[in-house]
Amino acid sequence: MKTRWIFWLLTVTLLAACGGGAAEPASDSLLVTDGTVTKTYTVDDLAKLPVTEATFQEVGYKGVVLAALLQDAGIDPAALKAVKAVASDGYSVNYEPALFLRQDVLVAYAQAAGPLTADDGLLRLVIPDAEGKLNVRMLTKIEAVP
Repeated sequence: MKTRWIFWLLTVTLLAACGGGAAEPASDSLLVTDGTVTKTYTVDDLAKLPVTEATFQEVGYKGVVLAALLQDAGIDPAALKAVKAVASDGYSVNYEPALFLRQDVLVAYAQAAGPLTADDGLLRLVIPDAEGKLNVRMLTKIEAVP
C-alpha cells in the first residue's frame, strides 16, 4: 500500500513538473516587443486604433493590421526579418515579411458579427487564404525579429 502511494505521488509530481514549461500565461492583454521596445495592448487599446476587417474561412473579423500595430508599438515592420506570434498555450508561428507586411493580416479582437469565440480566446491572428495553423488563436505575444 505504501509503495503504491509513493508511486502515485511521484507520478503526479512528475506530471506537474512537465505540464508547465512552454505555455504562456493566460492574459488579458497583448505584448508586442522586439527585445528593446515593448508595449502592451488591451482589447480597448486595440479598438482605439484604425479598424480593418478580413475574412478567414467565411468568418469576418475586426482588428488592427499587424504592420500598423508594430508601427504603433514603435517598431519599423519594414526593418524586420520575421515576426513570431505566440499563443497562451505555447503554440507559436514565425512569419516572413511577405506575410506580416500584408495589409489584410489582422490582430483580431472581434468577429464582424460580435465577439470572438471562446476557442479564439481574447485575440487571434487572422491571415485570409492561409492555412489554419498560421491563424494563431489565443494570441498573447507578438515578437518582432530585427
